[in-house]
Formats: sequence, C-alpha cells, structure tokens
Amino acid sequence: MKQDSSLIIEKHNESLQVIELKKELSKQNSYTQIKGVVGSSLAFIASSVIQEGDDLQLFILKDKEEALYYYNTLENINKETKGYKFLFYPASYKRPYQIEDTDNANVLLRTEVLNLISKNRKKTVVVSYPEALVEKVITKKTLKKNTLDIQVGDNYSIDFLNELFIEHHFEKVDYVYEPGQFSVRGGIVDVFSFSFDFPFRIEFFGDDIDSIRSFNIADQLSINTHKKITITPNVQA
Repeated sequence: MKQDSSLIIEKHNESLQVIELKKELSKQNSYTQIKGVVGSSLAFIASSVIQEGDDLQLFILKDKEEALYYYNTLENINKETKGYKFLFYPASYKRPYQIEDTDNANVLLRTEVLNLISKNRKKTVVVSYPEALVEKVITKKTLKKNTLDIQVGDNYSIDFLNELFIEHHFEKVDYVYEPGQFSVRGGIVDVFSFSFDFPFRIEFFGDDIDSIRSFNIADQLSINTHKKITITPNVQA
C-alpha cells in the first residue's frame, strides 16, 4: 500500500491548477505566482512539479528557519521518490558574516552541493535562503583544480599526501573528528574530506594504496569500503 504522501502527490498531479502550473513552468522565462496555499501544501505542489523533470532545482526561502522546515518537509514526503537527492545549502558562518567563525558542518553541506552542481548531477533538489546564497564561492575550474581523486591501486607516498593536505589547509591531528583534519599513523592515513559525511581511512602497502574505507569517528569501526574517493578542501578558504 502506498504511503499517504505518495497518494497526496498523486492527487495533486490530477489537480487542474497543478497541471496548469506545470505548463507555465515549462515555458522559457516563465513567472508564476501561487496564492492560497497553507501548511505543507506548497511542498506537495513542489513535489508534484519536481517529478516532471530531472534537472537541478533550487528553492529559495525567506530565512534559515523557513528553509530548514521546507527542506525537511520535502525530504520526508519524497522518501519514495527514487533517484532524487535533496540537499540543504546553508550559510557557512556560525554568526552572519563572521568569516573567522565558520561552521565546518555547514561548509561540508555547501561543498557537497557545489560538487554535485559541478558534475551536472541530475535529479538534485537544493533548498536554501538569501543569506547563504550571497556568499561568494570558488569557480567550477578552481574547485576541480583543488579536488583530489584517490583510488585503490594508486601510487602515492604517505609523505606526498601529508604535504598535499597541509598545502590545502587540512589540520594535522592525532585523531580526526571533523572535516578539514587528517592524521598519519604508520601506513595508515585518515582524512576527513569536506565532501563526505564520514572520514576515510587510507591503508598503504609500500607506496601503493591497498584499501580505502569510511569509518565512524565515535567507535572507529568501518562503514563502507571504497574503490575511489574524492578529497575536497575547505572551499570557503
């Protein structure tokens, strides 16, 4: 039996107003104003529109609180929508425009969005707000230049990775616990990229990468093995 949210989206798909809205939005440079919706109605209408195409879509709300509420609603009612990725794009600062006080968790979220946009990923929905969008970001070319792809079998010395991470402003620590950190212990390099929710553990056999795993910082246990990973530095820096 379908979930209630799926049934509601189907009902919206049959609505004459939503059908007309989809026609208008399919036109070039269209501008449409919607009135009279309350509660989660707008999110259900948006979900119906989202499923019409597979292009990247951006929703801009008035402020962070409204954007988070809208993002959570969209994500919850689209749990059965296959293939779509819903992302929140926050401001990187803990306090507005205090650039010396960035929030690494928010930088990670911003980097994930920028990476997906640079790779032209389809079926991506981004929710944000003006304060987050006015922040300057690096160009697609610069992002690509400062992103390192590593895969099992690559030949890298540990000293090379150590120098590379320092050059890209990663902090060397004993144990990683937040994005932007790395550690070296014998033939093992742990690194917390700004483009992934968990840190990576890179194990070497001589100068060859023998294995790559993501792991949980709380118990140090492996989560998944990876053939290839992307290491992204702090794009706000």
